[in-house]
Amino acid sequence: MLAQIQVSPRPSGTDDDRYAYVDAAIAVIQQSGLVYEVGAMGTTIQGTPDQIWPLLRAVHEATVLAGASAVSSVIKVGQGKDDAGPTIADLVGKFRA
Repeated sequence: MLAQIQVSPRPSGTDDDRYAYVDAAIAVIQQSGLVYEVGAMGTTIQGTPDQIWPLLRAVHEATVLAGASAVSSVIKVGQGKDDAGPTIADLVGKFRA
């Protein structure tokens, strides 16, 4: 399964760290041990449905736990039959230099 999440905390960070609350969300993904790729407009994560669904919630909530007053998240999910869908590398590997 692949999922992409874009968190939009309000505010996005602190005076000292402009993206502190976004970084808190990415840290949750890093700690998951799953394959992921941070992009300019969201982060793509690869794993099983049982790994991905609870992680998406934790990523969303991490921004508020870090200090944001509110958050909106945009989530895209793709899954193949028997979870044999494409991997991140399948979809973007040929575009890597």
